[in-house]
Amino acid sequence: MKRTRAESFRLTALYAGLLSLALLSSPQRPTVFFGATFVLIGAAVRLWAAGHLIKTRELITSGPYRFTRNPLYLGRLLIFTGFALMAWINVIASLGVLVVGWAVFFGYYLPRKERIEPTRLATIHGERYRDYFRSVPALFPTCRPWPADERSWSLRRLHRNREVLTLLGLVGMMAFFLYKSANG
Repeated sequence: MKRTRAESFRLTALYAGLLSLALLSSPQRPTVFFGATFVLIGAAVRLWAAGHLIKTRELITSGPYRFTRNPLYLGRLLIFTGFALMAWINVIASLGVLVVGWAVFFGYYLPRKERIEPTRLATIHGERYRDYFRSVPALFPTCRPWPADERSWSLRRLHRNREVLTLLGLVGMMAFFLYKSANG
């Protein structure tokens, strides 16, 4: 699938921001380990979700999709939070990175996705999606999950959704911050 110019710009800006954060960081062991907890939880959520996901063709309501409509976004938010903590610059700069990142996520990224995806999925999947939309929260998991369906997690879907590459990148970034905290 070919990316639009806007998508390419957003990805370039994201990677430039991550690289800048990594280069400016002064990670400390405690913040690296605390941040790694968020990264690992976020990665686990993304791996769980990607192993269930078949994009657009089917309405996926199994696995983490029973608890939140957007487990991949939840995982992304947790991973960002973890890396912002791992990168540690100083209290003010680190809190600034978190606040700006969360503002972009909650002020731009998630609202944009919530404007586009529900309409597209309702057009494709009809009333079943509208029921799911009304019952399952956009991001933070519910304690009353959507009824289980029979789909099980699949390594093939995980690979098809390219989440293995994401995982390798996460491991590399965590290793970088751990190395930098030990040799800072």
